[in-house]
Amino acid sequence: MFNFLQAYHPQPILMKIGPFEVHWYGFLMVIGGLVGLVVILSLVKRFDIEKGDVGALRATPLRPLFHDLLLYFVIGAVIGARVYYVLYAWEMYRGNWFDVLKIWQGGLAIHGIMLGGFAATYLFCRIKKQSFWFIADFAVVGLAAAQAVGRAGNYFNQEIFGKPTSLPWGVPIDAVNRPAAFAAAEYFHPVFLYECLGNLAIAVILFLIMRWRLKEGDRQTGNVFLLYLVLYSAQRFLLEFLRVDYSPLISGIRWAQAVSVALVIFALGLLLYRRRRKNVGLSAI
Repeated sequence: MFNFLQAYHPQPILMKIGPFEVHWYGFLMVIGGLVGLVVILSLVKRFDIEKGDVGALRATPLRPLFHDLLLYFVIGAVIGARVYYVLYAWEMYRGNWFDVLKIWQGGLAIHGIMLGGFAATYLFCRIKKQSFWFIADFAVVGLAAAQAVGRAGNYFNQEIFGKPTSLPWGVPIDAVNRPAAFAAAEYFHPVFLYECLGNLAIAVILFLIMRWRLKEGDRQTGNVFLLYLVLYSAQRFLLEFLRVDYSPLISGIRWAQAVSVALVIFALGLLLYRRRRKNVGLSAI
């Protein structure tokens, strides 16, 4: 595998169909979304949630509910991810407004996916009169699995790599994609791969927690969602130290690190606050 990583120079285009191009990035994003949905539906099926075994959940069957939610989440996630990235890379897009629409070329920030996707989820739950906390607990398991697949798209775009390395799993980056400071280097840390593996580990952890929680009849909803925010944000904070691409700084740290710190503080604070409350149950917020 390591020989393959060092010998193969990835290209962004998967295939061409006439004048149309299918990019690896977009393809893997779609596959990741489908994998995430399958993971969620497997939880629904495995624990017979559709039959109301969790107790206070409203009578609406969960399987069609999550099918409906997918459209809301995808729209919110794409809008949030693109808006976030455009704001992040404002100088690159200012005056090049048509480029804002070229999402197949990359530039979908995961923090934007989280913010936009869960804002859309909250709106969906309000419309359907369902518990946001309960739905979000399921959704983050699928989201982590989707991220594990979708992040691989950055490999084919030759982006989200780290500092130069001589380790056997270093990936080659074409000269045109290297930062000027590392123009002479050829192999770099595959930060995208580290995040893929980290996201996979997070998905497994959250899946096991959900399995235990539902089996034990735990009615404290929302904790899995908040744990996802903590785990992903902590991972992202650490991996940012390896990255060499440009990033605005906030109080001396990279933009994504500042957002990650804010999310960890928010999630831990809310976990502690909710821990003090008894009988939160499945009530909608």
